[in-house]
Amino acid sequence: MIRLDAVVKQFDGKRRVVALNDVSVSITRGEMVSIVGPSGSGKSTLLNLIGCLDRPSSGEVSIDGRRLSGLDDDELTRVRRDTIGFVFQFFNLLPTLTALENVALPLHLRGWSRHRARERATELLGVVGLAQRVHHLPEELSGGERQRVAIARALSVYPPVLLGDEPTGNLDSRTGEDILALLTDLHARLGTTIVIVTHDMRVAQSCGRTIAMRDGQVVGDVRR
Repeated sequence: MIRLDAVVKQFDGKRRVVALNDVSVSITRGEMVSIVGPSGSGKSTLLNLIGCLDRPSSGEVSIDGRRLSGLDDDELTRVRRDTIGFVFQFFNLLPTLTALENVALPLHLRGWSRHRARERATELLGVVGLAQRVHHLPEELSGGERQRVAIARALSVYPPVLLGDEPTGNLDSRTGEDILALLTDLHARLGTTIVIVTHDMRVAQSCGRTIAMRDGQVVGDVRR
């Protein structure tokens, strides 16, 4: 589902920084994978490349058998829109929209009718346990509830790949465990390929595979 071949990512400024150095990784469809490593190890850069938010300096990234190097920006946007869902540490919900409207927004952008988008958003909010909170604004929700809304939004088009950037990092331990249980349950039910960047070893060890990074390179790959 996801493949990186000899990927290098460097940032040129006053001092050249090599964020990824000759990284090759393959992730099979349906895997739930965690990526761990200290700050500056390259794990977030790796996630950005998988998510089509950035391009490698050299090497090749492929998603679902499609090589990304030959795609223009509009084509990359379509891959990102149709194939990948994102869950971020700080939720990234629009504060003036209700939970329902936040989840429905990506569907409106795809041209869905208002009725169909609201119907799907209502269904997904039920899936993540927020059927009674659909008309609440983000400020009226707890941190865990906001993250559930973010997960529902990420799944709005049932993307085959779900990427999480520290999805429990801004939550207390108990709420983080609830979100992790939700992601694990969704993975089991939907078969979505899930890749999570995390500093939390409880999150890492709940995944079927953990990739460890240091200094821009893969230094460990453990399957459970």
